[in-house]
Amino acid sequence: MNLLLAEVAQATQRLADAGVPSPRFDAEELAAFVHGVKRGELHNVPNGDFDARYWEAVARREAREPLQHITGRAFFRYLELQVGPGVFVPRPETESVVGWAIDAVRAMDVVEPLIVDLCTGSGAIALAMAQEVPRSRVHGVELSEDALRWTRKNAEGSRVSIHQGDALSALPELDGQVDLVISNPPYIPLTEWEYVAPEARDHDPDMALFSGEDGLDTIRGIERTAHRLLRPGGLVVVEHADTQGGQVPWIFSEEAGWADAADHPDLNKRPRFATARKATP
Repeated sequence: MNLLLAEVAQATQRLADAGVPSPRFDAEELAAFVHGVKRGELHNVPNGDFDARYWEAVARREAREPLQHITGRAFFRYLELQVGPGVFVPRPETESVVGWAIDAVRAMDVVEPLIVDLCTGSGAIALAMAQEVPRSRVHGVELSEDALRWTRKNAEGSRVSIHQGDALSALPELDGQVDLVISNPPYIPLTEWEYVAPEARDHDPDMALFSGEDGLDTIRGIERTAHRLLRPGGLVVVEHADTQGGQVPWIFSEEAGWADAADHPDLNKRPRFATARKATP
């Protein structure tokens, strides 16, 4: 075993002892980042090239600083995004939300589908939609100026239009025209603050995490925004906590002008996102 792999093994144990959920992956990812190689190439790093700054990075992760803040990058579907303090780090479970939305848009008989991503954060959802639905017109809406610094970096050179604004009053000029509204909004109840993982609680912005006593305040607002923006027959897709699967579809009720409200599981078979179709008058 070369020196770097031996150090990675020690780092893995340190991260595991600190309660890091994926210690081996994180130890390898930090080693790859510090040494400028891919994770599968760690064994090729000569002993003489070992960089002691690796242990500085490990100490930061041991203190539960997000891996993505240390490396400055997050991977989402086919994207590599720039992230850091002030913006929500995209999570793997959101990839299944986007996968459903991409399939739904592709199935529409629309040449250039119009898509709006509310609470866009890093731009992960908007950029994935634009990349994987090539003729789509995509708009991302974000309120936080701190988050927008990252959104704009990631969207530079893309076809995504970025707007600063409140998701609850966004883009009135698109009312009644949008084919799909998608969002990963804040949805954690304020009462659950102490149970949130340190990586999120101490580093993700509060406004991207918490939304009222039951966690559903923003989703209720997005229901109204989506109904305003969508054309008849258009779709809304909203991520939620795996404990909210029985609640969110009811927000998109027939009385409010929706049809086919349903919940969907993520890759771990846990309730993860709700969808609905704007009813035709």
